Amino acid sequence: MSAPALRVALCFPGQGSQAAAMAAGLESTDMGRRLLDAAAEAGADLGPAFGADEELIGPTEVAQPALVFTELALAAALPSDLEVVAVAGHSIGELTALGASGALEPEAALRLAIERGRLMARVGEGTMAAVLGLEAETVARLCAETEGTVVVANLNGPGQVVVSGEVAAVAALSARVREAGARRVVALRVSGAFHSPLLADAAAEFTRILDAVALRAPRVPVITNVDAAPVTSAEGLRDALSRQIVSAVRWGESVRRMVEMGAQALVEVGPGSVLTGLARRIAPEVPALGVDSLAAAAGLHERLRSGSRG
Repeated sequence: MSAPALRVALCFPGQGSQAAAMAAGLESTDMGRRLLDAAAEAGADLGPAFGADEELIGPTEVAQPALVFTELALAAALPSDLEVVAVAGHSIGELTALGASGALEPEAALRLAIERGRLMARVGEGTMAAVLGLEAETVARLCAETEGTVVVANLNGPGQVVVSGEVAAVAALSARVREAGARRVVALRVSGAFHSPLLADAAAEFTRILDAVALRAPRVPVITNVDAAPVTSAEGLRDALSRQIVSAVRWGESVRRMVEMGAQALVEVGPGSVLTGLARRIAPEVPALGVDSLAAAAGLHERLRSGSRG
């Protein structure tokens, strides 16, 4: 008699995880064809997601919809009998989470990703940096004490906090956290100060676009970035999405919440292994593994049964 299937939480990565050729082969799936048609109707070129040029996949307006396309196509290929207790997505990955949960039609999730990427790419103001080796409370306090606009943007897990804001303010904050004992400060290659007040205008426009999109109650709870709380209503998801662009991504808390809800494994669906690595630090007692290809999706049950951490 085979062991009972593990209950899983699905996690969808955000910008920074994109890679050349990450969607290769997905264009031939039913979901891939649907999404390519939706992208064409919206005037978006997803070609860089299939090609080998890393430079072409980098810009915000390209990376965000390309990630959502890849993640949605892979999610559609997961075993249909997978027992999912919750879903969550890091930043742009939250749109994939809504699509995978049934709260959004996949085409609507992709169209929102296209609009979001365009809006955020236009800002062109500010920067971000990862602070390693300091507690979030210390980083938040130093942000508040630094002149100019700089805020905590991502609470990624123990000892990893991302800050966002004006270039001069982030530079000043970087010096202060080093003096406070940060192990390392890493400047991020981004086009603006994401998840900060500098994106207020983009967030307002995105909310206007979102208001015209149909949302349903999800089939499984969505753990939202802004509150790290399970949301099961369309109204709650709309509110969380409208606040997300200017609010911190509470990823460490989100992972812990999914484990508390009964997730026995955390499955990163999409390119790279950023969220898998974070999960192993946040909740080392729970297996974490990735699905970055159709083959990995098809073999997920076997990997879960064998306890594979790959």
